[in-house]
Amino acid sequence: VNVGCVPKKVMWNTAVHAEFVHDHADYGFETPSVKFNWRTIKDKRDAYVRRLNDIYENNVKKAHIDIIRGYGKFTTDPEPTIEVEGKKYTAPHILIATGGRPAVPSDSEVPGASLGMTSDGFFDLEELPRRSVIVGAGYIAVEIAGILSTLGSKSSLLIRQDKVV
Repeated sequence: VNVGCVPKKVMWNTAVHAEFVHDHADYGFETPSVKFNWRTIKDKRDAYVRRLNDIYENNVKKAHIDIIRGYGKFTTDPEPTIEVEGKKYTAPHILIATGGRPAVPSDSEVPGASLGMTSDGFFDLEELPRRSVIVGAGYIAVEIAGILSTLGSKSSLLIRQDKVV
């Protein structure tokens, strides 16, 4: 919800609108001075995600479910038990929603790696970059490249291959 599906779909829909505006003249619409403002969509997208977070958390509370935030680990206790920041929790069923964190190589592994950002960083961008390079060929990379390109960033998509095609 925070840096994945929901905000990406908002940005995808933003790009779809940009495509519609681009094609308006072909359908007889005159739109000579349409301007895109990255800050506006970023602020509205982030507010939407915060609102969804509040809705989800309220629904969990209404269902009398405890949310325990922190780093947890399973214990060797005979019953299913986890320990979070020194406190143990035992229950017949335990769900640990880990989320995900991207692996970022060091500069010694990939020279210049610290100059880049992960796909999570895309949602932190304060302005539309004039140029962008997206590394990867997964659906997230392709979608972000398409979004940035459609909104006006000169974008390149780098794909590793073992052979020339």
